[in-house]
Amino acid sequence: MNYFITGTDTDVGKTLICCALLHGFAVQGHRVVGFKPVASGCDDNGHNDDAMRLRAAGNVQASYGQINPYCFAQAVAPHLAAKFVGIDINLDRITQSYRELAAQADVVIVEGAGGYQVPLNGHQNIADLAMQLELPVILVVGMRLGCINHALLTAESISASGLRLASWVANVVDGQMAMLAENIAALQQRLQAPLLGVVPYYPDGPDAREVAAKLDLQLLEQA
Repeated sequence: MNYFITGTDTDVGKTLICCALLHGFAVQGHRVVGFKPVASGCDDNGHNDDAMRLRAAGNVQASYGQINPYCFAQAVAPHLAAKFVGIDINLDRITQSYRELAAQADVVIVEGAGGYQVPLNGHQNIADLAMQLELPVILVVGMRLGCINHALLTAESISASGLRLASWVANVVDGQMAMLAENIAALQQRLQAPLLGVVPYYPDGPDAREVAAKLDLQLLEQA
């Protein structure tokens, strides 16, 4: 029960949904751990906030380096952040870290960086990483103007990768989005995967445990 989480863009709530999934599976009694292979934007200690949130949401004791093997100071696209410090992101190293975590947990939730086609090095991207890990994909759709096109293109790309779109989440990032229900219905009609849940807009910021209750994990078992 391991999943790769991608999004229609950056800042659509991937980390939130990852943490919610970790909490949800933990409540079911599973050993769970989050994995953020590549992160851009780190503090002076070399820690990324999203990776720290994933680590806190899991119940498996893992070091920060296991959860986030590549962390770069600059908050830019990973391949650019890596190039700036003279590092080449190696997918085999990421795969080894993933296998170490998978050996300790029942559920590993892997969070991508940005969208599905974000470059990681000169010739590989997030899609290549997902393919190398051979994981079913959960798509986080940031519900705002333009999301239908972004979601369908991402789903098409996932299919072209030969991976299975296990489910998708409608995360409302624009509290004033016009015709929200109609947009969700349009995506339900067109995406060949079940809707795992609709996460409403939280003006004061969402809580991952509260969001976990809005995700129907049984749909993943049926998918």
